[in-house]
Amino acid sequence: MKTTVISLGGSIVVPDKIDIMFLKRFRKLIMEHVKKGHRVVLVVGGGRPCRLYQEAAGKLVHATTEDKDWIGIMATRLNAELVRVMFKDVAYHRVIYDPHEKVKTDKKVIIGAGHKPGCTTDYDMAVLAKGMKADLLINTTNVDYVYDKDPRVHRDAKKIEHTTWKEFNRMFKEHKAGIHAPFDPVASRFAEKTRLTVAIVNGRNLANLKRLLDGKRCKGTVIKPK
Repeated sequence: MKTTVISLGGSIVVPDKIDIMFLKRFRKLIMEHVKKGHRVVLVVGGGRPCRLYQEAAGKLVHATTEDKDWIGIMATRLNAELVRVMFKDVAYHRVIYDPHEKVKTDKKVIIGAGHKPGCTTDYDMAVLAKGMKADLLINTTNVDYVYDKDPRVHRDAKKIEHTTWKEFNRMFKEHKAGIHAPFDPVASRFAEKTRLTVAIVNGRNLANLKRLLDGKRCKGTVIKPK
């Protein structure tokens, strides 16, 4: 059974409010995929609730980085519970918090969320993928490719279709939550060390995501060890 690990960006699930129509379409796509005999692991991000609560904490008190990390983690877990319920009939009965956990189940859909401060869901996704010996790793964002700079700000941003982890890590040396960083540096170094290949695509373009799942040519950036 082939395993696909998908990091489902929180900004896709909750761009401003919960995107019910998108989630219905996403569920249909994943259900079609698992009916072909595949297993799918979904690691869900925090999205808008994460930012709102982190900002509120900072206005109320002197919230530390760890405080804000825990708020973000809980936001990912809330979103993940929603996604787990959405796949209730075919999903593992609980959300996985620790990416090192060895999950033994016949269920075709497994849901993961944030683990601990200092680790992003990108990192959790990479660790889960390695542990489950995933055949395909997909990181979904709200842009079509990795760009040399934020395309939402810079009109001259150039898309990157293929690159290596060495080159990628050279381009994105620093990361702060909420800025344009398609895959965080800690996760990137782990992926390079463990020789993982990751496809980064626009998660809102479900027709394109389907092509990727079906092994067809699609829009996106592929990052390989070499």
